[in-house]
Amino acid sequence: MARRIVITGMGPVSNIGTGIEEFSAALRLGKSGVGPIRSFDSTGFLRTVAGEVEDFRPESIVQRVVPEQWGRSSLFAAAAARLAATDAGIDLSGDRTAVIMGTTSGEIVPIVDMAERWHHEGIGLPDPDLASRVPASRLALAAAQELGARGEVMTLGTACSAGNYALGYAYDLINAGEADAAVAGGADSVARFTHAGFHRLGALAEDCSHPFDRDRDGIITAEGGVALVLETLESARARGARVYAEILGHGMSCDAKHPVAPDADSIARCIRTAHERAGVTPDQIDYICAHGTGTKTNDLVESNAVRAVFGQNPPPMSSIKSMLGHAMGAASGFGAVACALSIHEGFLPPTTNHRNPDPELEGIDPVPNVSREAEVRVAQNNGFAFGGNNAIVLLGRVDVT
Repeated sequence: MARRIVITGMGPVSNIGTGIEEFSAALRLGKSGVGPIRSFDSTGFLRTVAGEVEDFRPESIVQRVVPEQWGRSSLFAAAAARLAATDAGIDLSGDRTAVIMGTTSGEIVPIVDMAERWHHEGIGLPDPDLASRVPASRLALAAAQELGARGEVMTLGTACSAGNYALGYAYDLINAGEADAAVAGGADSVARFTHAGFHRLGALAEDCSHPFDRDRDGIITAEGGVALVLETLESARARGARVYAEILGHGMSCDAKHPVAPDADSIARCIRTAHERAGVTPDQIDYICAHGTGTKTNDLVESNAVRAVFGQNPPPMSSIKSMLGHAMGAASGFGAVACALSIHEGFLPPTTNHRNPDPELEGIDPVPNVSREAEVRVAQNNGFAFGGNNAIVLLGRVDVT
């Protein structure tokens, strides 16, 4: 029989708040984490805002890793893991804890730094300190070393759905008896390379992201790290742990039809697969945390897929990217935290910056601008990525018995 797997700790490191209390309060208030780019010289770009974690001080959070030896994305992952373990009140050291982290760009910042040096100084041997920080595998490794975890350690590079992939993989490991607990999430950093790529695609918003709005004009690149502690319900109850939510199941699909454009049929198939594996029906879903990037295409395709499964009046579906920006590999991890909070605390995060309803999205309730008190028993977390990598995680309330 499948084990019941629950979330007992969460560690967001974000531009709207670090730690679960700050993050939850910011979601309720609809706080914005977007501002002028400070991490690199944005001269020459037409779009010059991003969602940077300006007050990130890893030395105030981590206990084992030495910050000077790691890149920014790895430190986001390590700090998030430490916060999640502390929130769960659990020692995760040992060989029965897995650490799974998702990412889009890995440690892109040192790669850009090396390229800039070569541009100005000529091609030569890379700086060994910078080069040592480059491997994307270091994201999960940093989190594992911070916790003393010696089980399976994996960094998944499935871009903007990678956080959900990490949660699904961690869920499967515990279910299969390969681990007793797992830390899953994602991390990415704002960098010139990523910003320039989306800029060239014409996918960046001018000043803020306003998903599901008639006049939406693109994404805001963002950064951060997030981690969630997973363990069995039996384990959580045995140690008297607080349980945020249960992971009911997950679904994945890959349409591979286009490098960047999403496919509504494949997304709808992913939703149905997730529902089937979680043992729920569409009428039982109380809230959807949307992928909701704020581009014309994504929001329309996601809405069409949701309406194909739920009918013309689906449950409320908001996008926290309106506040955070698009944190890439950490995005659906933040979404999972938002879903768990919606269940545990009884509120729906808003889609901020919503000015004008879009007639093409008729029936979609984006929870515009103001959070909403609500009873949430089952929440759906959407995550979609370039290359057609789709992953959805279903979370549910655990009744106290």
